[in-house]
Amino acid sequence: MSKKQNDPLERVQSELKKCVKCGACRAHCPAFATFQREPATARGKVALAQHVARGDMPLDDGTYAAMSKCLLCGSCVEKCPNQVPTDEIVIAAREALAQRRGLTTFHKAVGQVIKNRKLMKMGALASAILGPLFFRKVPATSGLRLRFPIPFLGGTRHIPEIARHPFMTRHPEVIEGEPGKPRIVFFVGCMTNFVYTGIGEATLALFKHLGCTVIIPHDQQCCGLPGMSGGDLETVRELAERNLAAMERHQADYVMTACATCGGALHKLYPLVIGKRNPELKARLQALADKTMDATVLLQKLGLDPSVTGEGESLKITYHDPCHHRTAGITKQPRTMLKATPGIEIAEMEGADRCCGLGGTFNVYHYESSLDINASKTAAIQATGADCVVTGCPGCIMQLSDGLKQKGDKTKVLHTVELLARKLGR
Repeated sequence: MSKKQNDPLERVQSELKKCVKCGACRAHCPAFATFQREPATARGKVALAQHVARGDMPLDDGTYAAMSKCLLCGSCVEKCPNQVPTDEIVIAAREALAQRRGLTTFHKAVGQVIKNRKLMKMGALASAILGPLFFRKVPATSGLRLRFPIPFLGGTRHIPEIARHPFMTRHPEVIEGEPGKPRIVFFVGCMTNFVYTGIGEATLALFKHLGCTVIIPHDQQCCGLPGMSGGDLETVRELAERNLAAMERHQADYVMTACATCGGALHKLYPLVIGKRNPELKARLQALADKTMDATVLLQKLGLDPSVTGEGESLKITYHDPCHHRTAGITKQPRTMLKATPGIEIAEMEGADRCCGLGGTFNVYHYESSLDINASKTAAIQATGADCVVTGCPGCIMQLSDGLKQKGDKTKVLHTVELLARKLGR
């Protein structure tokens, strides 16, 4: 590959030219809403990338700061009259920054952890065992709060407990179902595996109820999105190749995930970002993408009857759309399944499809701004009077829980599959 072909900004030249600087993105950008500065907008980032690509502006600290102020939520892309893929441009700019300036210490550490499953498991176990020594409980089952401020975390952040026994260690690799029923590869994801293991158990229970064979490849890795947030595309490529090999090892009808972020990686970002950089992988990554489905979409497709599985206590709920679901058109399916579940009343919140403010490393580097974005979401949830807020992304669950607990609110936050599986021994 030539030097020009290897330049991330060179690869998005045609996309950069689509922006006419109309500013329509400003009204839909959650980052601009909190920072109120032009470089935080999609238009501002595209302009910076154009100047850098032409060579009349360096990839300096100002460029780095601007590119970090993006949640990759895709709101600007959806509303852009010229369909400028600003998310793809920001990813390319972050990659260019990493190539020319090197990765930050934080992102080097992230890369080392996410591509070393053994290290991740050891770290999770240590956190589960030692957590009580360093964190203190706060009332009303509110999770864990940091006792002392730690860089990048902040002294008031609520941290979910780490599971002592990760989800994947509890189950064999292949759980045989009924003859003739679909064979499904379950891409578990790090948050489900190490933190919200109940999501994994609920997902497994639902597909077992349908008689499916569920395959949990024990050699699957992190999807790599934390690396993409920091411009570490080499780590993302390595993880994509390893996950591809892990999924291809099994004959399956579908690849399923119960994490919107992981689904976004497998379904969209692998073929779009990694496939462009590695043409020899593109067809295989696209084949994986074509097989990948969100758990609720696949449950609906396979004919799950929520009235049979979901009966339980009466709950008034509201639903939050994860960004990776919204951009993939997965908004009606979860609601349809929940509405058909006995005892569930849905009260739609204002701005249900607005970003919650997580955004991967955005939440790490701009925590206070992340909470500022999340504040409107918290207010919208509270205005519904719901007992529970439901969503399809473990990352959003963590962010929504943090925002609610910051306000002293005890509203539960659950995954869609956890409600759907209430009657299956949950």
